[in-house]
Amino acid sequence: MPWLGASQETDDSPASDYDGGVSDRLHRQLAFILEADKLKAIERRTPLVDNSRQENSAEHSWHLALAAVTLIEYAPKGTDLLHALQLVTVHDLVEVDAGDTFAYDAAQHESKEARELAAAERIFGLLPPDVGARLRGWWSEFEAMQTPSARFANALDRLQPLLLNMHSGGGSWRSHRIARSQVVHRMSPIQLWMPAVWPFVLDTIDRACAAGLIVEE
Repeated sequence: MPWLGASQETDDSPASDYDGGVSDRLHRQLAFILEADKLKAIERRTPLVDNSRQENSAEHSWHLALAAVTLIEYAPKGTDLLHALQLVTVHDLVEVDAGDTFAYDAAQHESKEARELAAAERIFGLLPPDVGARLRGWWSEFEAMQTPSARFANALDRLQPLLLNMHSGGGSWRSHRIARSQVVHRMSPIQLWMPAVWPFVLDTIDRACAAGLIVEE
């Protein structure tokens, strides 16, 4: 068994040290973890707050996990924090294959579902069947937005880019000339599932419009 898919081995490679003691199940789990490292190379349109570069999808997922822990008091009734953390951890793994689909790119959204379903099949398929089914189920739950934990996770997924765009001088709003109505529509899960945060969101959008960061219709 090659060491986690390595194509070459030497006498002093990790494979020669560890392959004999690694079960197929553990091998597949570790291979999945290594595959997920590719998420660090998937660039998003949202910049860091200091505007030094774009964030990547792995950073985005970590930031959502931190937001979930910090903002749990605003979550929908019935939200399970641990489960919300599970959802945000896996929600963007499909971007390893499918790439990040910009929230305001209508053309890309036409193929988004098909691209991400194919990616889910391959990436979660790296795992042992029981673990793969569980993690893929979390990904599907996030996408469906039908449970309190998934609704909380999705609301955070909208809130985090709002914060980064506002505090980086406009970010993707400014570079793509995004209109107020588009941002309000994109933020609607926050209104539905974190209503106590909605006045802050509207105030942020209004301030961004006044500063010329969002196009005012």
